[in-house]
Amino acid sequence: MTVTPTSRVDIGPDEVSARLLDSAARLSRNAMTEIDWSAPMDPTKYGCSPEWSTLYGTPYWDELSEDQRVTLTRHEFASIMSIGIWFEMMLQAVVIRDQYLGDYHTPEFQFALTEIADECRHSIMFARASEKMVGTSYKPHPRLGRFGKLFMATVSDEVAYTGILVAEEILDVFQRGCMRDERVLPFIRTVNEIHVLEESRHMKFAREQVRVAMREVGPIRRRWSAFYIALSASYIFTSLVRPQAYRDAGLDHHRAIAEMRRNHHFQSMVRTGCAHLMEFLDEVGLLTPAAAKIYRKVHML
Repeated sequence: MTVTPTSRVDIGPDEVSARLLDSAARLSRNAMTEIDWSAPMDPTKYGCSPEWSTLYGTPYWDELSEDQRVTLTRHEFASIMSIGIWFEMMLQAVVIRDQYLGDYHTPEFQFALTEIADECRHSIMFARASEKMVGTSYKPHPRLGRFGKLFMATVSDEVAYTGILVAEEILDVFQRGCMRDERVLPFIRTVNEIHVLEESRHMKFAREQVRVAMREVGPIRRRWSAFYIALSASYIFTSLVRPQAYRDAGLDHHRAIAEMRRNHHFQSMVRTGCAHLMEFLDEVGLLTPAAAKIYRKVHML
């Protein structure tokens, strides 16, 4: 697949970063002071919109009581936030390594550090939210944890920043779908609003880094990068709701996983939510046939 021509004006990382620095100075929020973490939770409120539950629309969902559905969505979203912490820690490591010995006076370097600071606050916010909502957190499978260490240590340029972009876009899809829903716990809606607002800056930064990196990428490297990014994205996406989350919600996790994998409603929601991401990957030449096959397998395309 060839890179799709675009009429986009060539702006550049420093110009984009300067705008993002200004936005961060004006609009950044602090969940530690904005959210009343001691406030009681309404037992009728969900952890995410029911329609974004991995089991919504399945026979298993139909069998659950309303209390069970509320409990399920809380554990599902606690798992999603926990996996979000995992890949945000990878993001921080990759950005720090990329900016090591950078030009400290440039907006690009300074926004990179701003992004790292944001991600630290987001991870703490997710940790506090998971603890408040369900009293626990979740980790990726140990094999995926080892893969993450390899990813952090080896990636650079277009793979690093597209990997960052894809991971953040996946989480963004879930949060945008839930942040205005009054059926969801109010403090979780605030968590979603803060993360969506601040991640929009991070994703703009990552997209610009990818566009610049792709100028120097030849056809063989482009195909390999596209495949590696898609493979990494599939691992992240399929790990968002851990089996333990279903068990902690009181469900038969074997049945829950089986029905989640056959859930056409959830698959359709994901495909729709990832449409913008797929358009960008196609624009920069990273939606190759091999990559597209992987994205289709996990219903992101």
